[in-house]
Amino acid sequence: MILDKYNVAVPRYTSFPTVPYWQKTLPQVEDWKSSVRAAILDEESISLYIHLPFCESLCTYCGCNKRITKNHSVEAPYIQAVLKEWELYKAIFPIQPVIKEIHLGGGTPTFFSPDQLEVLINGITKGMNISEDHEFSFEAHPFSTTEEHMSRLAKLGFNRISIGVQDFGEEILKIINRHQTTEQVENVVKWARKYNYQSVNFDLIFGLPLQTPQHIKTNMAYVKALRPERIAFYSYAHVPWISPSQRAYSEADLPKGKEKRALYELGKEMLEEAAYVEIGLDHFALKRDDLYQAWNEKQLHRNFMGYTPQYTRLSIALGASSIGDSWNMYVQNEKKIEIYKERVLSGAFPIIKGHELTLEEQIIRKQILNLMCHNETTWGTQERALGEFPMILSRLRTLEEDGLVTLEENGVKVTNLGRPYIRNICNAFDLPYWQKQPKKELFSQAV
Repeated sequence: MILDKYNVAVPRYTSFPTVPYWQKTLPQVEDWKSSVRAAILDEESISLYIHLPFCESLCTYCGCNKRITKNHSVEAPYIQAVLKEWELYKAIFPIQPVIKEIHLGGGTPTFFSPDQLEVLINGITKGMNISEDHEFSFEAHPFSTTEEHMSRLAKLGFNRISIGVQDFGEEILKIINRHQTTEQVENVVKWARKYNYQSVNFDLIFGLPLQTPQHIKTNMAYVKALRPERIAFYSYAHVPWISPSQRAYSEADLPKGKEKRALYELGKEMLEEAAYVEIGLDHFALKRDDLYQAWNEKQLHRNFMGYTPQYTRLSIALGASSIGDSWNMYVQNEKKIEIYKERVLSGAFPIIKGHELTLEEQIIRKQILNLMCHNETTWGTQERALGEFPMILSRLRTLEEDGLVTLEENGVKVTNLGRPYIRNICNAFDLPYWQKQPKKELFSQAV
């Protein structure tokens, strides 16, 4: 069976090379600064990702970098550290860039009060150029998101929201320790409409403990009623060696293999019946949404913030554990909040790891990005000159024999059968993975 053959542990390809294959030596900070300057001179538009790591309670399924606390006195010092880091970046800009995208991720961004979020955003945007077609978004936990959050952020230019629904089933929310009600989800959607947010996204997960087809049907009924513009329908990634909190439930509680895949197929069928179009990996959108329009016009982009209609070469990441990207270099910030603040407040960039991409890696990165965004890619002289290109073709031919792709003279297209296996198809291009296959658990299952 195709599912049995390809349901193996492979990367999600939010970056290439993937983090476990980044270089062991830390890139020089001066090299990162030079890369930032070059990216801005090449294209003045930039994106900002800001990591806000605090949560009041632990959702046991979650693999994000977070700090669990009910002590809200942590808000102001953390915001001041993030703004100090932003000042470090502003000091090295060769020209005034244009902010095209801001995304607040977490953790729980709405752990922070509206007042503190206003301090943060005003501190980021003061004196800066903002693109007319900017996209400012934030991740909202229904439990902690208030109408004041929604109204205040709308006044600050926020026009998109991603609501962490995950599932509407009370027994599922209980086992994953997520405290929210259906009414709270409905309220956040209502406020988004009231304050003219252009796009509402629901994060939903398939494969959660205790989840059944009936849960999927219930979830999609709410989707149909509330009509968010976008759906991120993620596969639950069971990685207890990374996130020990996932050991709070038994693996026997998890749907696996055919059972898990059936949950996705049911959800996909119901979403398509409701006029949502499948886009990229695990995403759906209504045709009125700009994510669909970007996909339809082959302008869709994917970065550490996810799929976006906004392309920028440079993505600056602020906050603990966040990852910046200048196309030819990645850097990741210190994960421990206290050390992050200490380094930033001393005037140092808080980078703890990174990777400078070779020309070969940049070529492959583009191939993988094309597949993840457009389900196809083409190649020319540069790609064919890669020493490993014959092996890439060999792996693609095996995928073609299984009906997952169609090989053409100068490219490859993903078939409908192959769309659930896009991670496996990208894996054919992943030279570091094949040169040094992992001997321990690193990645979640493909399906």
